Amino acid sequence: MMPAAACFPPGIEEKQLLADLRRLCWGAADILLAYGRGEQPPYGFPKALSVDEGGEGPVSAADLAVNQWLLDGLAQAYPDAGWTLLSEETAKEQLTAGEPLDAEWLWILDPLDGTKDFLQGTGEYAVHLALVHRGEAVLGVVLQPLLEDLWFGLVPEGRAWRENRAGEQQPAQLSSRQALSEMVLVASRNHRDQRLEQLLEALALGDTKAIGSVGGKVATILRGETDVYISLSGKSAPKDWDMAAPEAVLKAAGGAFTHADGAPLRYNTGDVRQAGCLIASHGVSHQELCEKAAAAMDRIDPGFAV
Repeated sequence: MMPAAACFPPGIEEKQLLADLRRLCWGAADILLAYGRGEQPPYGFPKALSVDEGGEGPVSAADLAVNQWLLDGLAQAYPDAGWTLLSEETAKEQLTAGEPLDAEWLWILDPLDGTKDFLQGTGEYAVHLALVHRGEAVLGVVLQPLLEDLWFGLVPEGRAWRENRAGEQQPAQLSSRQALSEMVLVASRNHRDQRLEQLLEALALGDTKAIGSVGGKVATILRGETDVYISLSGKSAPKDWDMAAPEAVLKAAGGAFTHADGAPLRYNTGDVRQAGCLIASHGVSHQELCEKAAAAMDRIDPGFAV
């Protein structure tokens, strides 16, 4: 296991960084909750113009506001830190296809994961922040504003917990279900195709729960409500900012998040797509899950790179 110091660049102190992340995350929650209710957002951000006035929609305004709040907040709190900041909103300007960023330490942010859920008012959206060191997510933060849950995961330390606005903390509580037939799958409402249905049939899992946002899905595993999440890319694939923070928290809690062939997830590779068959689980029987999924995909879609 890596030493705990590998969580942060030199000169960055854990206690202070966690305090700053709390402040920034609860501020982001207030911004998103205000936009979601159609109210004036805090911190001087503009109220979204209604779509019929020809202005930007509330999702765009909320995305951009949270993005600015987080990027400015980290930059102001740590002007000399040895890290680079990347978000879903800045990726087009920052990234060149096939070329990783020249950054040993990289923050990967998603200011609003679960846009459809934000629009639909389900509350199942999240904010993701992950600190990546040499391609591996070592610190993950997943905020669920409506639930008032803030998840932290320190991978090298093997420590994950959630807290509320009052700072009251609870450790992750993964389930102990072992048999695949008893495991509860957490799945998307919006991203399901025939291949995924065939894969799920082959795995013969138990119940299914539908939740929006990758962060929201993984949080159900962290709370012990579900056990397995599967991402199967088709014409499109999730991106680094979808996966990095949830993966880090789940790994820190003792769960697993890998490709079906057991390969780990890597970030800042020059390709932001997290393509293939990705499996997140509470860790119990993860190898069996992966082996069955890989064998099933061989039949369902021969040649598919899991």
